This record gives sequence, structure tokens and C-alpha cells, in this order.
Amino acid sequence: MTTAMTTRPAKVDLKKVRNMGIIAHIDAGKTTTSEQVLFFTGQTYKIGNIDEGTTVMDFMELERERGITIGSAATTTEWAGHTINLIDTPGHVDFTAEVERSLRVLDGGVVVLDAVAGVQPQSETVWRQADRHRVPRLVFVNKMDRPGAHFENAVLSIHRRMEANAVPIQVPIGAEGNFQGMVDLITRKAFVYDRPEPALHSETQVPEQLREQVETHRQRLVEKIAETDDDLLLRYIEGVEISNDELVAALRKATIAMKIYPVLCGSALRHRGIHPLLDAAVALLPSPLDVPPVKGVSPKNEQEKLERSTDPAAPLSALAFKVVTDQHVGRLVYIRVYSGTLESGDTVFNPSTRDRERIGRLLRMHADRREEIKSAGAGEIVAAIGLKNVFTGHTLCAVDAPIVLEAIKFPEPVLSVAVEAKTRGDQDKMSQALVRLSDEDPTLRVSTNSESGQIILAGMGELHLDVVVERMRREFKVEAAGGMPRVAYRETISKAAEAQGRFVRQTGGHGQFGDVTLRVEPLERGGGIVFENGISGAVLPKEYFGPIEAGFREAAAGGIMAGYPVVDMKAVLIDGSHHEVDSSEMAFKIAASMAFKAAAAKAAPVLLEPVMRMEVITPAEFLGDVLGDLGSRRATILSMEGTAGTQIVQVYVPLAETFQYATKLRSLTTGRASFVQELHHYAPAPKSTLEKKA
Repeated sequence: MTTAMTTRPAKVDLKKVRNMGIIAHIDAGKTTTSEQVLFFTGQTYKIGNIDEGTTVMDFMELERERGITIGSAATTTEWAGHTINLIDTPGHVDFTAEVERSLRVLDGGVVVLDAVAGVQPQSETVWRQADRHRVPRLVFVNKMDRPGAHFENAVLSIHRRMEANAVPIQVPIGAEGNFQGMVDLITRKAFVYDRPEPALHSETQVPEQLREQVETHRQRLVEKIAETDDDLLLRYIEGVEISNDELVAALRKATIAMKIYPVLCGSALRHRGIHPLLDAAVALLPSPLDVPPVKGVSPKNEQEKLERSTDPAAPLSALAFKVVTDQHVGRLVYIRVYSGTLESGDTVFNPSTRDRERIGRLLRMHADRREEIKSAGAGEIVAAIGLKNVFTGHTLCAVDAPIVLEAIKFPEPVLSVAVEAKTRGDQDKMSQALVRLSDEDPTLRVSTNSESGQIILAGMGELHLDVVVERMRREFKVEAAGGMPRVAYRETISKAAEAQGRFVRQTGGHGQFGDVTLRVEPLERGGGIVFENGISGAVLPKEYFGPIEAGFREAAAGGIMAGYPVVDMKAVLIDGSHHEVDSSEMAFKIAASMAFKAAAAKAAPVLLEPVMRMEVITPAEFLGDVLGDLGSRRATILSMEGTAGTQIVQVYVPLAETFQYATKLRSLTTGRASFVQELHHYAPAPKSTLEKKA
């Protein structure tokens, strides 16, 4: 649904801008928290409900039906004189790319934790992603009204599993069914919710029974803040009173420096804790002026390092971080402006394609609604219409001051499935649909099997691929059938070896001659594919070095044993010879391919399979059945932890053994157990797996 477009000036005080995201494990309450934020900031007149399918941020039909977030949704709202650009991200591991690209452009984040479960597997994943992008965070311990909710255990799980300095700035008043509000430790004010409907809290004195606890926690908070500031630490040691304003200023500085992660509590579903969370976001999270200048390189010389400060008067630099197709306005490109000013009608330079692009219109997004604006300054997040050849991760910059910002790195797909259109008419529509969907989703890979002619979709998991096929049916009216999922195996070598590749052809006139000797060596897991030149131009003319590397990389992509890409290997060019007349680039490319295949065959090749880290949460009475089933799936038990009649089992399990696990787990536990999984590493597959692939 859309609303009529309006125009408003885009002049914004950057000190009062907060670009923040809501990130968490699935079902921790991210979207519910976002909906409450929109309601209390006046962006919506009614709180969206996930169960009723009325959410603003989960506006896709599939999201509302399944009750999960599939794509990150952006909106802009106002609070206490500040502009908040808010992004609600998915919690399911299959859509982790949405979190990755959101965190790449955000200045701050709110990590939502379940007060019962504490830190869960996907909580760890998004925390690591935020660490990688240097994103300061607040922690919101949600669902304090749930049976089993325990605020201090949730905080301890952050320390234990994240090794992070999580410091409560609130303590809850009650828990579970008696959860009534929270106490602000800095101001010593109690926020009490005495009405069931969404309303502002009542400010009262700290309840008598909590005063000692509040003073203990406040003393600990002051100590933690003082440890991050030498002047405050000296005053604290000397027993000098530190004012509330000084504490907030020092806490903000420590939060932005990621020395402290402030922890708040509440219950988003029951409208409790949202106002203090917004106040904390405004007071503690960074503005665009608080983050370091964005770094990049010159497109002409990648060794030349450049940076752009958050200045509307500086040359334009911006990053395209998301592409979507809107049924009303067509192709929308979401952009974070880092420096300069972007105006509708501007011509910008895309160094990735070396093309100039024209900005048609600029929009400020409110989930699936939009508001037209004339310009966007440094620090803002907007969407643009009219960019035809701009994709996720591309830089947009001033024509006369080019810069390439760091691109967004996405994980490799681990699962593939063959899809076939049911009719000839569907075949054409499916091609168009897959072009659009892969344009939007950088983790969706589309290829054609050269032997069967089938179209192969590769993605992050069963749910991811299921959603793609379902979106084709609903949004593009394509009837397609999917085959059984296939695992994205990899190949590698386990020892060093070398071999010569000679390609000689004489067919009258000029012949073909190429002679290459390569040494291949194994690398550590995650080492990728590396090519090194170990000879000089005196041995071979330099113009053949490029074709030799290209021939090696093409052969490595085709595999050694079963046709899967080779990883974690280095190839070194150690010798070669050429013919003055018959040598050519193609001859050396073929010779390099021959040398690689011969060397790899002698280097003890190994098939690698993706191994998932899985957490199974089951009632204690079903633990034996669950463990027995996991054993049959080649699982390695990492840990087992029991809490209140529930067992949490952490395992490594090969991806190939997890298909249909959800159905099996439900039948074993009468639907009472749940599990989550994420790719952890690749490991050698058993010989039986290779025999099946051969």
C-alpha cells in the first residue's frame, strides 16, 4: 500500500540524526519492537500485529503469512526532536545477507534478546556482524513478562557468549506475570505501567523493596562508566559526586567507542519499555557526525587511499546497499549518503561500471510507503528511482571526485535446487523473474546446468529457496516446480604437489605451443584460491602471466574429482617455456589448466561438505530420542545445558543430513522442540559421499 507523495525540505541537523537498526535472533521480538516504535513516535495510528498480519515493517504478503521478516524494511520517524532512520532486519539465518547490508550502512543498533533464552545462535551471528562493521549497540531484553524471564541471566549470557561489556542501565520491577516496569539507574526514577493499553509510563519513586538493589546496580554502573574516562575515574576514587549529565555524556562516549553496551529491559508486546528505549537511542547512539570518515580508494589507483568526512559541502560519496522492485514505481535503489549532497536530477558516477547515472527521483521510505524529497545530505538514508545499472555494493560519487567505497561482502550459497517452468509461457516469465530476484538478492545465484539444461538456484538454505520459488509464483505469476535441494560441496587438496602442462598442436601454418609448470599447496580453511607468480619475465614473456592465471582459475572452478569448485589452495607458477612463433595466450591458458589438473590429482584431493552449527531446544523428556536422531545424522555434540525442564543441545551436523529435520523433530517431540542452524565451516566429507557423487 502506498500514500500520496509529498515534498518537504531535506535540511537536517546531523547531530539530531540516528541511523539505527533492530537486530536479533528469530522470534526475539524485533518487528514487534519496531511496530511499537512507529506507534509511539506517531508514524502509525495503530500498532501492527504479527499474528494478525497487520505489521507495517513486514509488509510483504509472504512475511505476514509466515510471521517472519524476510527483507529488511526501512522507515524514518521523529523522536524528541531527532530524526530516526530505522531498519528492521530478519532474524532467520537464511536471510543473514539482509542484516549484513543493513549493518554496513548503519551507525548504531539495538540488539533484542529474549528474556527467557538470552543470547541465541543468531544473536551471536548478528553480534559478530555488528562487531565487524564497528556498530555501537544498545541491548533490549524483551519479553520480560514471559514465564521464565530472567533479566540478570540474559545479561550474563552476553558476557559469557559474546565476551562483551554489557552493563545494565535499568533494572526491572518484577518479572513474568508481575513485570510492572523498570528503574532508570542514572536518574533513580521508576517507570511503572499501570494500564494494559499503550500509554506513557508513570514516573514514581523507586519501590522500597528495590532500593538496595538499585543502589548496588547504580554503583556498579557508575564504576563501569568511570573506568572508561580517566578524569571521572579519579573523581570516583576520591569519592567526588558525579552528576547525571556527566554520567550520560561519558556513557555515550563509551557506547560509541564500543567499550560499554548499555542494557535495557521491557516487553514490546505489552508496550512496556519503548519510551525509555527511544530516549536511550537518542542519548547514547552515535549521529553521523560521531562515526569516523568513510574510507575508500581511487578507481584509477587502488593503492591510493581516500576518505570522505560527513560534510554536506564535500564531494558526493554514497553506497547503494539494497535494490528492490516496487510494483508502483519500478526499480528502487536504497542509498546511504556519506558525504556531499544528493539531489534529484543529479548525474552521478558509478566507478564499478564506469558509467554515469542520473538520479530520477529521491524518496524517503516508510516501509512500503514513500515520501518524495528534493535532496538528501550526508548521513541520510534514502531511496532513488532511475538508476538502471546500479547494484548492491556499488558506490555513487561525484563525477569530478571519484572514490570507490568498500563493497559489501556476502556469504557464499550452501544449497541449490533445480527449478522448471510448467509451461513454455512460464519459461519466459521465469527468466524475467529470476533476473529481478537476483538483482534484489545478492546471495541468490542463478545458473544453467550444461548437461541437463535445468535452471539451478543456489541460496542460503531451504527456507530461502522456498521463499524465492513462492515469490516467483505470487509476484511474477510463474508456475514452477522445484527439485530436491543439493548441497554446495567444495573440493581441496591435502598436500603439496607439482606438475607440468604442455599444450602442443601443429596443424599447418602457425601451431599452438604452451608449457607451464605449477606447484599447488593447501591453505587453511577459508584461505580461498591464491595464485602466485614465482618466475620472472626472463623465463616467460609477461603477457602470458595473465592467461596462465585465468586458465588455472577456470580449471579450479570446475573441480578435481566431482566437478565442485576448489577452495583453500595456492598455485605457484614455477617454470615454463614458449615458442617465438607458435605460442599464444590461448595455448598458455590451456597448458595452465592441464598443469593444475595434473598437480591437483597428485595432491591427495579431498571433498569438503558444509557443516552447520545447530542448537536444538527440546523438553527434557525427549532428549534421548533427539540425541539418537542426531547421532544418525553424523552430528558431533558440542554441549548440553539444562534449564527448567528444557535441554539445549549444541551440535555440528553436516548440511546434507539436515534436510526435512524440522518435520522429523516435530514428530519426535510432539511439536514441542525447535532448532536453529547456521553455516559454521567446511570439513572433509566421508568417502561414501564421494562415491555417491562419482
